[in-house]
Amino acid sequence: MCGIVGAIGQRDVNGILVEGLKRLEYRGYDSAGLAIINRKSLELSCIKTVGKVQALEDKLKELTVDGPIGIAHTRWATHGKPTQENAHPHTSGNRVALIHNGIIENFLDLKEGLQKGGYEFLTDTDTEVIVHLVHKFLEKENMKLLDAVTKTVSLLEGAYGLAVIDREDPRRIVVARSGSPLVIGVGIGENFIASDPAALGQVTDRFIYLEEGDIAEIKANRIKISNGDQKVDRKIVRLRQDLQDSVKGDYRHFMLKEIYEQPEVVTNTLAGKISKTHVMEEAFGVDAKAIFDQTKSVQIVACGTSYHAGMIAKFWFENIARMPCSVDIASEYRYRNMLVPKNCLFVTISQSGETADTLAALRFAKEAGYVGRMTICNVANSSIERESDFAIMTQAGREIGVASTKAFTTQLSILTLLCLVLARRNGLSEEEEKNLVADLHELPHILEQTLTLDNQIRDISLDFADKRHSLFLGRGVQYPVSKEGALKLKEISYIHAEAYPAGELKHGPLALVDDNMPVIAVAPNDELLEKLKSNLQEVSARGGQLYVFADAEAGFNNDANTTVINVPHCSDFLSPIIYTIPLQILSYHVAVIKGTDIDQPRNLAKSVTVE
Repeated sequence: MCGIVGAIGQRDVNGILVEGLKRLEYRGYDSAGLAIINRKSLELSCIKTVGKVQALEDKLKELTVDGPIGIAHTRWATHGKPTQENAHPHTSGNRVALIHNGIIENFLDLKEGLQKGGYEFLTDTDTEVIVHLVHKFLEKENMKLLDAVTKTVSLLEGAYGLAVIDREDPRRIVVARSGSPLVIGVGIGENFIASDPAALGQVTDRFIYLEEGDIAEIKANRIKISNGDQKVDRKIVRLRQDLQDSVKGDYRHFMLKEIYEQPEVVTNTLAGKISKTHVMEEAFGVDAKAIFDQTKSVQIVACGTSYHAGMIAKFWFENIARMPCSVDIASEYRYRNMLVPKNCLFVTISQSGETADTLAALRFAKEAGYVGRMTICNVANSSIERESDFAIMTQAGREIGVASTKAFTTQLSILTLLCLVLARRNGLSEEEEKNLVADLHELPHILEQTLTLDNQIRDISLDFADKRHSLFLGRGVQYPVSKEGALKLKEISYIHAEAYPAGELKHGPLALVDDNMPVIAVAPNDELLEKLKSNLQEVSARGGQLYVFADAEAGFNNDANTTVINVPHCSDFLSPIIYTIPLQILSYHVAVIKGTDIDQPRNLAKSVTVE
């Protein structure tokens, strides 16, 4: 959630840095700061504040600080409380200034070695280790800045996106990326860096996206990028800044655009939170570990789509973390006689962070005896985020379509991480976690593959043109997936849609089945597949029209009553996220045929701020 901005050129960069930080405020942060090499004195000035960027801007007005090179940062605390000392940039020897997104896992070992070498640590952060290492290689080994940074990152374990400036070499910024995104903004006689191109829309529309392992040396008139021992070229991409979230571009509707953004936003959400082998739980914040250590069960409260995310997570917590999990609709939660288990973690999920029922439940829970109150949210500084003990933000970006798509899959991505950090405390082995994290690294790629089903799904959507009712079926963790699919269809196409566990068919819903009621099923190749097949035979035997989204190895075949769409193979762990995508696409295309207002369906609002 931290934000990085940097600039080098001929003009004073103070305003560029502050404006860049303001454009990253949506990401969430608790402190802000910047470092500039002054034009006349060549002194390094570092100004930091706790709280909002406005406080930093106000402080700058009181000082005489200007120069053509600088870096700036908004911090979300992971190591050390949100204090002015812990805020970025960090400096060493009044020579080097550095900003950093991510988590350095071996910082304690590195810190011990630096302390023995005479370095004094003034903060509780992992980042201070990095800046002292760079200083050490500059001073004691007489390296150039690029070489010092290269040597430093070779010693780091974890995730980082970092930018460094050196008072004694004010003609360059050096940046490095591993597991945390960085972009270079390309100007004319000036260049920029940021963790998100949104920070630089006021100065450029040309960007270079750094790739994993890239290290770049950025001057006012030159950019040099290397990866390992090789110099590399990265293409320049032109973006229409400030319009990315608010303009549909080549897409017909915002909803379709947001469906297609899911591989990218899931990547952004996971960035800096997982290493190659495990979840870095520091990403949950400085207060999280102590609460996780006490947690024995989980209570999730949410509304609508977020509630379905909680229902899916319940299966993960129980099957992987071996931990009891209850899930409640927020509007119902506080109206029953709650019995709170000892050491229960209270988790709210909200896209907007202002959902009235969820906020009321959070306030009710404050006095209920939970071990901690955590939120998963997409909007920084929202009411729910501020009133929770700790928060972790999805990185879905602005979601304009009322029917949630990318916010849902990023919520699920965060819930997988929460599940794994709690599972460690209940016996999840390092090897098991490594395998599950490997699945998460594959998730964006499988999402991209799943989006290629668009044309097939558009073809079958024609069958829904004259339909008024539909039934969605799933078993196990796929039941809440089917509920989310039904919600999407009813929200934007106005077709009545219901979801049931497939095993419940013969207990009532089977009476509805005829050739006028399409039945949509999700069928990954899991341990419940054979039971699901038996349930679907009940539909087929009664002339029902089946549309089955199935793993290619699940053994379904097209026939007079059955249309099969093969979904890319994925692990059971990821299947709820993957199988959500074709249901979103189906709902979209059916709504297009129906001619409804897809992005702003009737009677609905994006953020429900009334009870």
